[in-house]
Amino acid sequence: MMIIKFGGHAMKDTEGSFAHSISSALSKGEKVIVVHGGGPQINAELSRLNIESTFVDGFRYTTEEIFTVVENVLTKIVGPEVASNLVSNGIKARSISGKDSNILLGSKIEGLGRVGKISKVNIDPIQELLDAQIVPVIAPIAQDLTGGSGLNINADLAAAAISAAFKDSTLIIMTDVAGIYRNWPDENSLISEITSSELGKLKGNFSDGMLPKVLAVLEAVEAGAQTVRIIDGTNKRSFEEALSGRGGTLVHA
Repeated sequence: MMIIKFGGHAMKDTEGSFAHSISSALSKGEKVIVVHGGGPQINAELSRLNIESTFVDGFRYTTEEIFTVVENVLTKIVGPEVASNLVSNGIKARSISGKDSNILLGSKIEGLGRVGKISKVNIDPIQELLDAQIVPVIAPIAQDLTGGSGLNINADLAAAAISAAFKDSTLIIMTDVAGIYRNWPDENSLISEITSSELGKLKGNFSDGMLPKVLAVLEAVEAGAQTVRIIDGTNKRSFEEALSGRGGTLVHA
């Protein structure tokens, strides 16, 4: 089982290389789940609507107004585009929201508005798609256990929770950097392989968008994911290398 987090900054796939890589994984008998982000697309829409947005420790502070934009962009634009790209390359895929059939259930993170953390993953609707040979393309929106319109979930953390729910899975996080840098953001300090316990000791070194990724990696391994690999999704060869067990940063227990 392979869970792939497809980041907003890594989504420029004009040559169909991502779809080709997914096809390659499927041909090798892998079951594949895609969890997508959409930060740049959300930023563009908020800018168009003249809505200001701020970040706290790498998380977007999400008001009700911003949540509406986030949900619309992820579920009506980004997800369908990712699924359509896969379908146009001969892969059966379907765009769904984490709110659908209560796939993702969560609760608010204090001080971040409608940002949440995952409390439970209902894998049955996902498994139904996998059994039908359909690649689920999941938007990181969760049902709020306390009520309300829903929760904005960091896509890295959503992918980690889904990976943990499918035991013995491998999580690949595609982003716009080569991997985890020991001395963030020094590109010359790329870590090729590290244990989760060692990474946990370094987590205080990270900030901005890398902090949620590191937290997601630690959460996934602790909950049972076999391995997590962070790769540069803007490099079309990086995913093929990851399928062969190379490149980026490999994190394991």
